[in-house]
Amino acid sequence: MITIEQLTIRQGGFALRDVSFSVPTGRYAVLMGRTGTGKTTILEAIAGLRRPHTGRILLSGVDVTRVRPAERNVGYVPQDAALFSTMTVREHLAFALTIRREPQARLAARVCELAELLDLTPLLQRLPFGLSGGERQRVALGRALSFRPGTLLLDEPLSAVDENTRGDMHELLRRVRKDSNVTVLHVTHNAAESLALADIALELRDGRIFAEGRAP
Repeated sequence: MITIEQLTIRQGGFALRDVSFSVPTGRYAVLMGRTGTGKTTILEAIAGLRRPHTGRILLSGVDVTRVRPAERNVGYVPQDAALFSTMTVREHLAFALTIRREPQARLAARVCELAELLDLTPLLQRLPFGLSGGERQRVALGRALSFRPGTLLLDEPLSAVDENTRGDMHELLRRVRKDSNVTVLHVTHNAAESLALADIALELRDGRIFAEGRAP
């Protein structure tokens, strides 16, 4: 579960004030809003990459407002995927597990599991250069899911995906959510993505969150 309570963040002339909302465990929420309204800022605060001035962030009922990013059990896929140019697809999928010193046998098994889930098996030895937008996003998604986070944050994950691939990515994200039971907060400006994926639709407008519940 993601719970945001009266979150205030200021940066230069920009400010979010008293933002509150919640996403129940295992649900898929899509956050929309005009460019520059602070959607990415909210994701960064939940991930621990940006410190709020006031308010609280709770994940699975635990206050993580001052907790280090690595201790929040959050998977984060930034808008540009942020892949490492010198690492293969296999190394990306193993990255978080290597840092956590996962035993080699379990690490290898998890990489194979993710590669199968995300249709990446033929690409495991490839470097990011030359991968399509959809392939890059699948790699970033696998890296974020590798350690089985309780919360998954997606920042415009389909922005680099062409229209022919978009439907496949919708199906993939639905499958990931079903298989992992992860709680998802997905930022986009695309209303079609919200309709295709969200069972909770959120809109950030004038510094406030407006919610529309949908059937799961």
